[in-house]
Amino acid sequence: MAKKFSELEEKMSPERRAKVDTEVKKALAEMPLNELRNARGLSQKMLAEALHIQQPAIAKLESHFEHPL
Repeated sequence: MAKKFSELEEKMSPERRAKVDTEVKKALAEMPLNELRNARGLSQKMLAEALHIQQPAIAKLESHFEHPL
């Protein structure tokens, strides 16, 4: 049976937890905006509402980061 990450994390040393945390933050920083949004289970509309902007602005941001100038 698969173990929950929280169970595995409890067994890690503080040093190992810090390293994992650093790697997770690095991966999230490098993840394209649309993948990050999808990983969080958010639609463009939901993200736009949370940021108090219009949905087309989210689409434009995602498009810009997929195809930077």
